[in-house]
Amino acid sequence: MSTYHAPLTDIRFALHDVLQVEPLFASLGFEDAGRETLDAVLDECARLCETVLAPLNRIGDEVGVRFDKATGAVTTPTGFKDAYDQFVEGGWTGISAPVEFGGMGLPHGIGICLEEMIDAANLAWSNFPLLSHGAVNALHHHGEDWQKDVFLKPLVAGTWTGTMCLTEPQCGTDLGLLKTRAEPQADGSYAITGTKIFITAGEHDLTDNIIHLVLARLPDAPEGSRGISLFIVPKMQVGRDGSVGTRNAVRCGAVEHKMGIHGSATCVMNFDGAQGYLIGQPHKGLMAMFTMMNTARLGVGIQGLGLATRAYENALRYARERLQSRALSGAKLPSKPADPILVQPDVRRMLLTCKALTEGGRLLAYHAGSLVDSAAHAQDPLARKQADDLLGFLTPIVKGCLTEWGNECTYHALQCYGGHGYIAEHGMEQLARDARITTLYEGTTGIQALDLMGRKTMQLQGAGLRVFLGMIETFCTTHAEDVALAEFVVPLRAKAAEWQQLTRSIAERAAADPEEIGAAAHDYLFFSGYVALAYWWARSVAVAEASARPETFKAGKRETARFYFTRILPRTLGHAAAIASGPASLLSIPDDALDS
Repeated sequence: MSTYHAPLTDIRFALHDVLQVEPLFASLGFEDAGRETLDAVLDECARLCETVLAPLNRIGDEVGVRFDKATGAVTTPTGFKDAYDQFVEGGWTGISAPVEFGGMGLPHGIGICLEEMIDAANLAWSNFPLLSHGAVNALHHHGEDWQKDVFLKPLVAGTWTGTMCLTEPQCGTDLGLLKTRAEPQADGSYAITGTKIFITAGEHDLTDNIIHLVLARLPDAPEGSRGISLFIVPKMQVGRDGSVGTRNAVRCGAVEHKMGIHGSATCVMNFDGAQGYLIGQPHKGLMAMFTMMNTARLGVGIQGLGLATRAYENALRYARERLQSRALSGAKLPSKPADPILVQPDVRRMLLTCKALTEGGRLLAYHAGSLVDSAAHAQDPLARKQADDLLGFLTPIVKGCLTEWGNECTYHALQCYGGHGYIAEHGMEQLARDARITTLYEGTTGIQALDLMGRKTMQLQGAGLRVFLGMIETFCTTHAEDVALAEFVVPLRAKAAEWQQLTRSIAERAAADPEEIGAAAHDYLFFSGYVALAYWWARSVAVAEASARPETFKAGKRETARFYFTRILPRTLGHAAAIASGPASLLSIPDDALDS
């Protein structure tokens, strides 16, 4: 059975040493986000995750949610509701929500650390409160005053939860194809009719009310994505005065049977003239929904990080305990019948890959989380714009790369167990199954790649990339004379220059052939992710070496960085070569020749 112990030492290193969040948060007006407060919050969240949520992870997988076809009710696994009640009582649902609506008002850069621990402890359970945070953001930025007054406080308190209802049977990524209708009513509300699928936490027994944010079309809506509006559709009807009425005409029609996250309710939701309220302007629903979706995309990236971290922790422990064969250079434990498998180079390769991707990925994700705060609260308008540009650029990298790396790491960890990893007893196969969904929901890896390449880089003319390249150049210039860091600074500067040139070459070729963008997108996403991690690993070593931390900690950072630069960063060579090959090898084969 897999266990979970929050990696608080590395979390604190990322926050306090590398990112130095205390002065950042102070400059943004978060007066109550000092180190003592932040550390206390981290400790208490770790306790909740280790003692309450993690023990339910296997139960949720084995039992799953139960669906009553007669009533449409969904029952969560044993212990999930009690855990949710403790979560609400502890104020965790509103940790980074606005104070005026009952939240604690802590920075999003802290909330994202807590999400990592919660996801690692129990991914299926974490999905129930996940989208409430996005619903709060969407309502806070786009809702009318009365909607904020009525819906935000119970969502922040956790007495209600939220969902995001986009996908339909015929409509996934291309939201312009959606058919759900919204008919205006005499009282100013709308009657929402249609079917949505793959709705996370669409129905459950954790709260009395669920607030669905639903994309639908008004009768006069233009065709395509320009004709989409966003509506609040509660499970229980809610009046403009906040009064809760009878059951709304929305019901769960089925619960999906999934590869993983069995304890999470993935629902088909049927809306049959359900009462709803318009959010924002008619036909401008995607703008409000993307406020929610971008928050969710960062959150899903954190899910990949959390699962990879838990998988690595368990695989490392197993590799230290499992005795099998001898080291190639001679016995390391002569008194034992065999050496631990940790001495084997291939086992170390897999473990170091997990360590390099998780610890580097943690800094990438936490930095993105802090940019949410900077983009909203920085005093200087230019600083806000740069933070927003960089956040937009990094969001598809965090979502796409961290979830794919989460899959890679959970499979590496399973492999470390050998045949024991494939059976349910050790819990590794559950982590691998659970991780698979993270590359799919909130936009597949291919969608993240197109967003990064097409919109964030080409359409926005690389605004975010320029900010990140500036960070790399500042770091490299600062440490140009540091002999001890030369092995990292020199290749990092070279990769940054290659990144810039690669971007230019794609843009030039795309001017003649638009297929270049789609053909390059996947490889460009990962080239970007690997260079971004190279920056964070170089910076980690510089910070660790200058700190008062124990030599074993410094050695861990230094040697892992060497492994990353020599064993993982070279993956960029393959991605660059694939980009240079252009779209011909992808598109030249006739469609009817694919099956011959």
